Amino acid sequence: MAPRTFSEVLHDGFELTYETDQVLYEDRSDHQHLVLFDNATFGKVLMLDGITQVTTADEFIYHEMMAHVPLFAHGAARHVAIVGGGDCGMAEEVLKHGCVETLTQIEIDESVVDFSKEHFSTFNSAVFEDDRFHLKIADGAKFFTQTDQRFDVVLVDSTDPVGPGEVLFSHDFYASVYNCLKPGGLLVTQNGVPFLQRQELVTSIARFSRIFAEASAYIAAIPTYVGGHMAFGWATDNPGLKSVPLDVLTKRFAAADIKTRYYTPAVHKASFALPRFIEEAVEEGRAAA
Repeated sequence: MAPRTFSEVLHDGFELTYETDQVLYEDRSDHQHLVLFDNATFGKVLMLDGITQVTTADEFIYHEMMAHVPLFAHGAARHVAIVGGGDCGMAEEVLKHGCVETLTQIEIDESVVDFSKEHFSTFNSAVFEDDRFHLKIADGAKFFTQTDQRFDVVLVDSTDPVGPGEVLFSHDFYASVYNCLKPGGLLVTQNGVPFLQRQELVTSIARFSRIFAEASAYIAAIPTYVGGHMAFGWATDNPGLKSVPLDVLTKRFAAADIKTRYYTPAVHKASFALPRFIEEAVEEGRAAA
């Protein structure tokens, strides 16, 4: 019997197809189609409504770069928030930083976390045993308009700006996060693959620029997010965070004693060197503010 296939169609004229000999879990309702399967290259693959969410083979790249770049740039983040990130891979990386005293994760769907506890324990089991981790089952967009908590770093580990995730790319959401950041705090967001999703990055940079003193981006290469570099949005009132010297990053990394598979201080510095076409998107966003 031929292997079953699952396809991802995010862009006109482009399709990514996975083969599997084993579907580990599948749930199809009126609201969504969730499937978890094994793939020879990517290990366990989780797809939601035909869009890849996480794979066990390359999750470390996305999670390390989204967590360690802002945390080592900041250097003394004590209170961190994650919006989304129900697989808790981001939380795992954040909690490797000894300076972090509290990590608040805001996830709208508790069942996503329960599912991840069961199926992704290889990378998230330590999270649920850490007293610094606080899970809030809430709408991330509303949370920041209601909380009195203040954060050094906020990481928005969201889906793309379609459907329920669209509000997490809005001006009002970014403004509410800004109001909950401590002085010199930092917002980092998932901003898609600029080669295929250029306008997403342009729009986010424009909205950042109306609120924050600095709006920029950095990049990483993540195999399952196909189409070239993935962009992470960067917004702060402290422009020095983007240009921390390599020797300082190296000292912070050594002191933290964190084992990584993608992140290094040199990669950290290089990630802000944007290919010209991405740099142009950032510049266009700033000009549109």
